[in-house]
Amino acid sequence: MPRYLGALLEIGLIVFCLIEAIQAEDGRVRNLPKWAWILLILFIPYAGPIAWLVAGRPTMSSAGRQVPWPSTQTAGFPEYERPRQVAPDDDPEFLARLAASDSTDLRLLAQWEADLREREAKMRNAEAEPDDGTDTPPRPTGP
Repeated sequence: MPRYLGALLEIGLIVFCLIEAIQAEDGRVRNLPKWAWILLILFIPYAGPIAWLVAGRPTMSSAGRQVPWPSTQTAGFPEYERPRQVAPDDDPEFLARLAASDSTDLRLLAQWEADLREREAKMRNAEAEPDDGTDTPPRPTGP
């Protein structure tokens, strides 16, 4: 098994680098044309694939840049045409929605408090009224 390990490593390296070189975009390949890298990988064992990994493969920084310089969100817009971005606390529509929400919440809270007071009053009145004494056990008195 150890004597086949070198051949398997070479074949795996060639296949990996060859697939990567074929799939790379022409403009992103470094130092040589794409076809030259493919030939180098195929005909020079070990050195070709390793050279591709070191010197020919597109780098992450070059592969990631899709937007031309300057890569800002508003590139190409003159200053007066840029979309206006307003912070939420400066936006009058947002503040109006908050005020409406607050007033709705306050009305709902006042209604709940009134309902609670009404239920408590009913309970106090029910306790104050004399029972007919049929189903209710007597209340314990304090010491």
